[in-house]
Amino acid sequence: MATNKVSQFPGSTTLRVALCQCNLPVGHLDRNLERIRTLIVRSTEEGADLVIFPELSATGYPPEDLLLNPVFAKEAETGVRDLANSVTNTVAIVGLPLLTKDLYNAAFVLADGKVAATYKKYFLPNYAVFDEQRYFAPGDDALVLDLDGTYVGVTICEDLWRPGGPAQWAAVDGSAALIVNLSGSPYHRGKGMDRERMLSQRATDYGCFVAFCNAVGGQDELVFDGHSLVINPNGQVVARGLQFEEDLLLVDIDPVEATRRSLHAPRWRQSWEKTASRRLSIPVRRNQSFHRSEIQPRRHALLAPEAEAYRALTLGTADYFLKNEFNHAVLGLSGGIDSALTLTIAVDALGPENVTAVSMPSKFTSKTSKDDAAELVNRLKVELIEIPIEDLAHTYEVALSELFDNTAPGVAEENIQARIRGNLLMALSNKFDWLVLTTGNKSEISVGYATLYGDMAGGFALLKDVLKSWVYRLSNWRNQDREVIPVQIIDKPPTAELREHQFDTDNLPPYSTLDAILEAYIETNSTPVDIVRTGGHDPALVDKVINMVDRAEYKRRQAPPGIRISPLAFGRDRRHPITNRYRKHLNGPE
Repeated sequence: MATNKVSQFPGSTTLRVALCQCNLPVGHLDRNLERIRTLIVRSTEEGADLVIFPELSATGYPPEDLLLNPVFAKEAETGVRDLANSVTNTVAIVGLPLLTKDLYNAAFVLADGKVAATYKKYFLPNYAVFDEQRYFAPGDDALVLDLDGTYVGVTICEDLWRPGGPAQWAAVDGSAALIVNLSGSPYHRGKGMDRERMLSQRATDYGCFVAFCNAVGGQDELVFDGHSLVINPNGQVVARGLQFEEDLLLVDIDPVEATRRSLHAPRWRQSWEKTASRRLSIPVRRNQSFHRSEIQPRRHALLAPEAEAYRALTLGTADYFLKNEFNHAVLGLSGGIDSALTLTIAVDALGPENVTAVSMPSKFTSKTSKDDAAELVNRLKVELIEIPIEDLAHTYEVALSELFDNTAPGVAEENIQARIRGNLLMALSNKFDWLVLTTGNKSEISVGYATLYGDMAGGFALLKDVLKSWVYRLSNWRNQDREVIPVQIIDKPPTAELREHQFDTDNLPPYSTLDAILEAYIETNSTPVDIVRTGGHDPALVDKVINMVDRAEYKRRQAPPGIRISPLAFGRDRRHPITNRYRKHLNGPE
């Protein structure tokens, strides 16, 4: 059996670190603590000297207003203190809220059968999906653990995203060879590479290893993608965890490598003011660890952007159902690309036996749409129910004929069809305890091209944060290995089929143009002038789209929750008032 690598400096050995990237439901304290206990045992069997868990791992992240209940925080702390009794042959760091005179986002260091130390998060994010200043008070110092001569700084999520602060203090004043980071960092497109660049910068700036342990799993509209990392002092990725899956990442850290880096690049030590750090000496009870096998850390390849987004949608959907104890999904299948992609993701997430598709054709539904829907369910092996709505629509027309007399047919008549379909889906939901998945995409929801209490009626909006251009990208990506979504669904012009010869482009610009404007206005908060100048768009069109987005806020407030995959999603991120007289136009505000 290979022996553990010994440092060239006498008495120095490597420190084996285990990063426990795990899926811990919010509020499920007993289950989470048992899962943490199991992973500590497993990590110890693998020879780990230090076992790291994600941010607020005991409670799940983010607990939101559960944190305003003092009993919740105290129950979590009681559970972790009980867990500490069994931690004797390693050191474990677990995240949980700490309630004293105030409430803190904390890390508990468990060793020698007790809570050996606590660390309080210093930087509290209060942007995008984060509201931590609503709940927590900030910490005021850094914590450095002396694990048999290897100095380890403890940080929580935002403490590393921002330069300076406790990570810098631990490295500069505490001489930390390793900074560990308990994290709850949610996914959005491009976030993984942003993280790697940031962590690489911190490792090189501070001249130490960085071990980033992230959560994984879906929590309401958020998806945590895992992708835990260990970066060496040269900024190189030593180990990379799986994306969108639980993982146990084991790495041997040689503190001498960090010392060598700092000696050869002393600039970082001289350029910052030192700040006192708490240092706590904890013996590492290795037992047989000096006879453990040397490990080769795993560096999993990064997924392609489309694969990342698709995995986020499937994991978010699966966990929303599992954690909320929903057992079956139902959705309206029109034969168009949005409902086709929604059905495909639902089947991948839940299994075909747990999904029902409902075709609700009207007199405007083409034979092609019916055939395409039938072909898709045949490929996915999903139950298809057909409920024609022509007679129901006629009943509405008769009932409203006197009131609508002498008026031209228009959107009101078209939307009756959408609301009939929504009503039928909700009836099936109530009768059979199924959860309705809506099928609208972000492009449509952005400009209000959706029907309240019609196609917006449901319990979960799977494509809520997926622009139409990304609907096409994800559909084509899913078809790479084999054609699941019939290619004719992808290729045909999009239409709601609520009247004869209707196409989306009757009311909207081509989606490639629309999405470019929406991304600029919503996700980067660009001004109309900037959108016209950088995108070369027609000024009148930009004004029209922005006005549509602003006026549709009241609709979006009534939409069901959906999975966040963009840097700025509606709901948790973008919080605009419904009653709003400010309009961003090319000529300035009204």
